[in-house]
Amino acid sequence: MIKIGMIIGDRYEVLEKIGTGGMSDVYKAKDHKLNRLVAVKVLKQEFSENENFVSKFRVEAQSTAGLMHPNIVNVYDVGDEDGINYIVMELVDGITLKKYIEKKSRLSVKEAVSIAIQVAMGLEAAHNNNIIHRDIKPQNIMISKEGKVKVTDFGIAKAATSNTITSNVMGSVHYTSPEQARGGYSDAKSDIYSLGITLFEMLTGRVPFNGDTTVAIAIKHIQEDLPSPADYNEEIPVSVEKIVLKCCQKSPDRRYQNAAELITDLKKSLITPDKDFVDLVDPDEEGQTRVASEQEIASVKNGGHKLSDTEQMRLKEDVIREDYAKDKKNSRRDYEEDEDDDFYGYNRDRRRKPAPPSRIEKLTIIMAVISAVLVGFIVILLLGRSMGLFGAEDSSGAEASSTSLATTETPGSQGTNGIQVPDVTGKSYAEAVSILTTDKGFKVEKAEDSANTAPKDTVVSTNPAAGSKVTSGATITVTVSNGSNYVKTETAAEAATIAKAEGQVTVPNVIGKTSEEAVIILVESGLTAGSIVETSNEDSNLTGLICAQSIAVGTSVSEGTIINMELSTGPANVTYSYVADITAPTEGENYTPGLSVRVSLVTSDGVTLLSTTTTDFPVQATYKGITSPTGTLTFVYTATAPQVTNPDTGEITGGGTQEYTVTRAVTFTQEN
Repeated sequence: MIKIGMIIGDRYEVLEKIGTGGMSDVYKAKDHKLNRLVAVKVLKQEFSENENFVSKFRVEAQSTAGLMHPNIVNVYDVGDEDGINYIVMELVDGITLKKYIEKKSRLSVKEAVSIAIQVAMGLEAAHNNNIIHRDIKPQNIMISKEGKVKVTDFGIAKAATSNTITSNVMGSVHYTSPEQARGGYSDAKSDIYSLGITLFEMLTGRVPFNGDTTVAIAIKHIQEDLPSPADYNEEIPVSVEKIVLKCCQKSPDRRYQNAAELITDLKKSLITPDKDFVDLVDPDEEGQTRVASEQEIASVKNGGHKLSDTEQMRLKEDVIREDYAKDKKNSRRDYEEDEDDDFYGYNRDRRRKPAPPSRIEKLTIIMAVISAVLVGFIVILLLGRSMGLFGAEDSSGAEASSTSLATTETPGSQGTNGIQVPDVTGKSYAEAVSILTTDKGFKVEKAEDSANTAPKDTVVSTNPAAGSKVTSGATITVTVSNGSNYVKTETAAEAATIAKAEGQVTVPNVIGKTSEEAVIILVESGLTAGSIVETSNEDSNLTGLICAQSIAVGTSVSEGTIINMELSTGPANVTYSYVADITAPTEGENYTPGLSVRVSLVTSDGVTLLSTTTTDFPVQATYKGITSPTGTLTFVYTATAPQVTNPDTGEITGGGTQEYTVTRAVTFTQEN
């Protein structure tokens, strides 16, 4: 029995109950060991008493504890105490997607697609680690107050599907794939089917299949065609409609084969929603939907869903009626297709001639040929440019690539002639301040250059210049471009080619865009649109438009990084405050408590509020009179990577030390 105030596992203090589901109750708790708030999910008594379920649940929860991704609710711990089985998870301050849909009736196409992209990114990370969710539904997707989307309950699904669980299947069966409904093998494509059903609900406000019993709904997933979401919402463009239909194909080999393919099409739909680019197989070309066999119906009835006698009788009657209707329809179709055969059907089993190539197959062949020609042309063009046949490569572009690929200089020790000034040219002002103050211990003064063509707040020079040696604590004047002469010419694709590492993306420029345009640009770039805060801005031309972003243009960050934005309300004098306990960067790779961490907090307009090195968290922060509503927390620490032994060769890798950087977007509170 869980009581408020009790301690679980000698470290988790239960603070309040924040949710309940079919299999568990969720409590907000404080982890006194790491001094952070967490969510503790406690299995209900009927499941805690099932040793088989608990064993499977614990194994699966432990296997998912290693998943670290911005779109997955991280699992920190799993345990049991006095009959209480629990898992400790990341605390997400927000609501489930199910409640969000109920609140808004249905979502806009852009919002639904943006959410689906983030869910698919989380699934991609899980699938790449050979972890299948098996229970994707809006109830298992969280949306934080900052707009971050996270998938939860990894591990519970697999344990649940191998046991007789009746209390929560009604919520899951609406999203289950045909192969899961049959009790068969499920894989990554099963998760894609369930995500397709979830996208259908986001777009229409309803699920595609419904019924009086769980079995009746499961049968519909197996044998009924999915209705088009456009039938319930005329605003759905053709690309999004076809994405849903492809996700929800009955046959797994007709669906998207992995989450990456789905993400690609979802991103395309944000840019060209009315373009018909989704490769969707026409079911009529490969035979009609078949009626579920008696064995499949029996599997649905007995494979994990225990039914009452009344439900079984009703199901039997429903299936008989549906089989009879299907048989009549099939008989009419067979007669119409075989009208030259014997009237009584003696020749119906005669093998038909293969159908000629379909229109889609012809188009596919044509598109493949065109694609091959284009690829060949691009390869020739690139080879020609590299050999100087089409003119010298733009030196400024090469220099930009070199700057983007450069890593932060390792802090050096002070020699007899002083400390060397690092080269921060081309970096954002906030990043330069972090390097100069946190890494080197210098003081920084800001100067602006109105003639430079670099983006706003990009460092163009320093005084003393890079490479000079000065005494510790000296003041470095950092000159940045004010952006007045900057003209953005690079495309998103070109910017992506200068990302400094795999899994990194370059932050695009959304200043001067509407909020909707900014969200599309960020999502298409592989980033997450965070909060949009209204703020004053002296530039009247930016009124009603995005006037600032939390991470500077051109910065290389991890995919899925949150970018907060500021929407200008026009010129005014507004200040902000920030009072918080800054917790340790536990989301960072290989971080362990006690490591020395450099912590800096820089506002979006370049003011450094905090710059310190500590081993103790949380760090108390209290700041008032801040002139910008957003900022960025940066954590830098050195950790040892674990050693990994290759079971085939015996080769040992890892074990060396490496510097890690973790960033968090911060939103300040407006002062009265």
